[in-house]
Amino acid sequence: MNTGDTAFVLLSAAFVFFMTPGLAFFYGGLVRRKNVCNTMMACVSIMGLSVVMWALFGYSLAFGGNHLGIIGDFRWFGLNGVGMDAGPYADNIPHLVFCAFQMMFAMITPALITGSLVGRMKFKALFLFTALWSLIVYYPLAHMVWGEGGFLAGIGSVDFAGGNVVHISSGVSALVLAILLGKRRGYEHTTYRIHNIPFVVLGASMLWFGWFGFNAGSALAADGLAAHAFMTSGISAASALLSWMLIDVIKNGRPTLVGASTGLVVGLVAITPGAGFVPIWASFIIGFLVSPICYCGVAIVKKKLKIDDALDAFGCHGIGGIWGGIATGLFAQSSINDTARWNGLFFGDARLFGAQLAGIVITILFAVIDTLICVAIIRIFTPLRVDQKEEQIGLDLSQHGESAYPSFNGLDQ
Repeated sequence: MNTGDTAFVLLSAAFVFFMTPGLAFFYGGLVRRKNVCNTMMACVSIMGLSVVMWALFGYSLAFGGNHLGIIGDFRWFGLNGVGMDAGPYADNIPHLVFCAFQMMFAMITPALITGSLVGRMKFKALFLFTALWSLIVYYPLAHMVWGEGGFLAGIGSVDFAGGNVVHISSGVSALVLAILLGKRRGYEHTTYRIHNIPFVVLGASMLWFGWFGFNAGSALAADGLAAHAFMTSGISAASALLSWMLIDVIKNGRPTLVGASTGLVVGLVAITPGAGFVPIWASFIIGFLVSPICYCGVAIVKKKLKIDDALDAFGCHGIGGIWGGIATGLFAQSSINDTARWNGLFFGDARLFGAQLAGIVITILFAVIDTLICVAIIRIFTPLRVDQKEEQIGLDLSQHGESAYPSFNGLDQ
């Protein structure tokens, strides 16, 4: 084992952990004052739930053993047998370090979903949904992509740091949940103002900081591949930030701080599946194109289809993740990372591109079907949505009995 690699991956795990409170600030700043505590609590509660579930059985189901390429087993229940020696997924770091790094991915992924349903979902229902979704969506997908004998890896699909596992799965599930919940009351007649832009920028900055651990750490070693993923991630984020600013100028005549913050996030989403596969020059293209792709996707989904994806969880993570997976199929080079069996379509080989499309379609179908199953089970125990009075007074008071800004009570009715 290598102590330098161990330190690097542990530090990367801490970086990825930092992304979930960053997401809480990012989402919390975007919502109305009366729902900010509830929105941030959704992320904070997942910080607790995901760790306990992962340590008890999540890691074992995702990475322990193999059944039909879809799920593991309970051989590492309670982390029994996961110790300080090297594990099956990396011989240069302790098994516990790999487990800890992957645990942070299991934390941030369901938190991404919460952006689609702010202001109208019962906290009890959301908590139960997170537990079920992690069990029947996240753990199997993590196994199919990264686990030994995983089905999607077997067909040749690649995902360096979570395009399918994290972003497409959460974005698609967020869209399904938003449709099932229905629109916020008065959605088509109310202007929803962003209540705290500095929170948005703080959250986006924390996400960018953490994302370096998210992508570079996925190399599982302090080596050249980690440096490559670090640079492609930074370049894609910067390119997307600038292209979203350009869209704002063309559309509205001036750039916006919220637009720039959104752009850097979608740039990070798009590069995630290919960060350790595509050449550095491709990261400029991937980042610059993802902003107009997501911008148009949000307009179509929200305005044309009239779906209340409140904070554009699907528009940013679902669509951005799909573009990232496609772009990996276009630009990947096996000379950069031989986990990719073939070069991308841009280099004259269509096999990886086909495998990427198949992986994306399978991930979408898997997320849709299993999200519907989660909702059906939860409805047996509790309604999904708060009642009209609870929604009107805000979920901070109705679900938690607290207010982020007590002096402003009554101004958001």
